[in-house]
Amino acid sequence: MPVKERVGVVVSNKMQKTVVVAVENRSAHEKYGKTVVRTKKYKAHDEENKCQEGDRVLLRETRPLSKTKRWTVAEIITSST
Repeated sequence: MPVKERVGVVVSNKMQKTVVVAVENRSAHEKYGKTVVRTKKYKAHDEENKCQEGDRVLLRETRPLSKTKRWTVAEIITSST
């Protein structure tokens, strides 16, 4: 089974070795067809605390690291600074 990957924007880096990443999902509404944007937040492991708020990152699914952490930051795609 392939490993899941998501691309999102860091919205919080206040925890140690953990960042909160918002991932947007754009899809058509089932009945009306209008594009609907749904956002989901994931907690991800950032071992070296490199991520800053506003960075665009690639998340990779991993084993459970804590109660809510199931993702790790694979790479920083674009930096906010």
